[in-house]
Amino acid sequence: MKYIIWFFFIASFTSIICGYALDVSYSQKLIGYGVLCLFFIVVPLFSWHSWKGKDPKDYMLNKENLDKMRERESRKK
Repeated sequence: MKYIIWFFFIASFTSIICGYALDVSYSQKLIGYGVLCLFFIVVPLFSWHSWKGKDPKDYMLNKENLDKMRERESRKK
């Protein structure tokens, strides 16, 4: 999965750079497709890959987690 994400990232980044560097009639389309690929393919795949297997409740600020944070802070002092 990591290599697929890297492939799409490099492809979209290359498309954006080629759109700016080349003077062709479809250069704006290259930039647009590169940006679309970044935001609709790379970012969701990266988010899914990095959050896979983790419990979102561990990262939410609820009463239990706030109490745990306060307890850790009081132990440090």
